[in-house]
Amino acid sequence: MPYRAAAPITVPRPSLLRQELQNSLDTLARTHRVPGAQLAVDIGTEVVSVHTGTADAVQGTAFTADTAVPLGSVTKTYTAATVMLLIADDDLDLDESVADVLPEFEDLPKVTIRHLLAHTAGLPTGPDSDTAAGTTAPRYLAAVGRAADTLFAPGTDFSYSNAGYVAAGRLIEAVTGMSWQEAVRTLLLEPLGITPAFLADRAPGRPLAAGHAHNTATGALRPAHQNLAPVEAPAGALLGSAGDLIALGQALLGRSAVLPSAAAALMRRPEPGAEAGVLADAWGLGTALYQQDGRWWCGHDGNAQGTSCHLRAEPRSGVVIAFTGNSGGATALWRDLAGDLTRLTGMRVPTAPALLGRGEPVPFPDCAGTYRNGTTEYRISLDADGLPALSIDGDLALPLVCHPDLTCDLVDPATGRLEPGGRFHRDPVDGTVDRVQISGRTARRTATA
Repeated sequence: MPYRAAAPITVPRPSLLRQELQNSLDTLARTHRVPGAQLAVDIGTEVVSVHTGTADAVQGTAFTADTAVPLGSVTKTYTAATVMLLIADDDLDLDESVADVLPEFEDLPKVTIRHLLAHTAGLPTGPDSDTAAGTTAPRYLAAVGRAADTLFAPGTDFSYSNAGYVAAGRLIEAVTGMSWQEAVRTLLLEPLGITPAFLADRAPGRPLAAGHAHNTATGALRPAHQNLAPVEAPAGALLGSAGDLIALGQALLGRSAVLPSAAAALMRRPEPGAEAGVLADAWGLGTALYQQDGRWWCGHDGNAQGTSCHLRAEPRSGVVIAFTGNSGGATALWRDLAGDLTRLTGMRVPTAPALLGRGEPVPFPDCAGTYRNGTTEYRISLDADGLPALSIDGDLALPLVCHPDLTCDLVDPATGRLEPGGRFHRDPVDGTVDRVQISGRTARRTATA
């Protein structure tokens, strides 16, 4: 992306900004049928926080500033920060082989801790939560740690993987002698001033929000059940508020004594090979990285069952922005809020990668075939006109639109709109298409059409 001078930040006085944000959040929550949401903005001198609605649409409990929402994959950034604390204390080394600590990785001696945190280890995504519900971490990792199932050589490409963070959680446990939950609580959350909350807590010490699903036929909102397997906790088991995300964002910017500034700087730096496609412009150690108007932002997005949570932090200005919402529609709410923040502050907050240089659609028969990521099968077929369509595990095939730069879009069957899908990869030796990355997850080609 070409460099442009950073746009100035013109923040109104906090009281006015708070009222403007409250009005915006109230209106957008109604528009997108989101029961409850929080927004917090650290403008460098003060944190402005607003919230709206209900934490549970059935019980009618009020959403407060302290209400904790299932954070989904934002949990990974907290797990990565805990690993970085152990590295700062010389208990681990970023470039040591994971196999030196975890015997489950003896078949993958070249996979390092750096690769796990940046999703560049070449690991499959891991089994779905229902399948993983009854297994242990050693068995889970032994199943995904086979050399025959790797997607690419470590450090050469990107594939978003819960399995990598199950392994990171196991590293924390092996080094500290504590469970992942106990370690992240003791080493990170409580020092940051966060009251910990985890999925399946029997006695949470703070109010919790339920995720919600929206029935488009009846208009009803119903609480959604969280089905994350216990073994996947380091990848998605935390609950938190927008204020808790602000505390994490401040640490990522080196503004907290809890996370050493050198460790925070490493987490914000783009990692080699971490081309995250539709997820971000680059990836760091546990952080998604976005480039906007000459600024690099770091953060993470998370979606649990019926929730949508987002963190963005920008080191040059010190601005941190955090949002939580307890409905799937909160993702669209977040995007609209980002537009309002631009109007109010002059700073454009990135909600997606730039995805520049795609070019006009082109025929691409070379892509047809079968690709695999662990047990997940991606099948690309050609119709009578030679146009490709993608089916995942036998689901309804969605038309693909391919571009000269090897990126592709998916066609939404309901609206006909193009949604960023991913990208293909050619083998540098023979030029054949050998991998496809869809929504950040890479699959290795196993057969041609």
